[in-house]
Amino acid sequence: MGCLGNAIWIICGGIWQALAWFVMGLLWCITIVGIPIGRQCFKFASLAFAPFGKEVEYGGGAPSLIANILWILFGGIPLAICAAVNGLLLCCTIIGIPFGLQCFKIAKLALMPFGATIV
Repeated sequence: MGCLGNAIWIICGGIWQALAWFVMGLLWCITIVGIPIGRQCFKFASLAFAPFGKEVEYGGGAPSLIANILWILFGGIPLAICAAVNGLLLCCTIIGIPFGLQCFKIAKLALMPFGATIV
């Protein structure tokens, strides 16, 4: 299911979500202070490009909390809204429900990317 799901996912909007994460990473990498955040965006762009067969585990401590607060203020909300709207549109059909659930996974990740690891 993973390979076929990822192939269909790219057609159903995965390319646009991965591109959004990549552009956000480029914007963060403009400044030296934002490079760690930009690198995290590039990691999650690969997840947004092929999410089937991958899980996200959340953890972290105080540094992750501070980074997540800054992330939400300066870039997380537009990515989360984009993924959530795409997920709602995909869940309108029975065939699109697995793809919509992947969108919701990415939307949650867009709100709390720091302290999260891809397994």
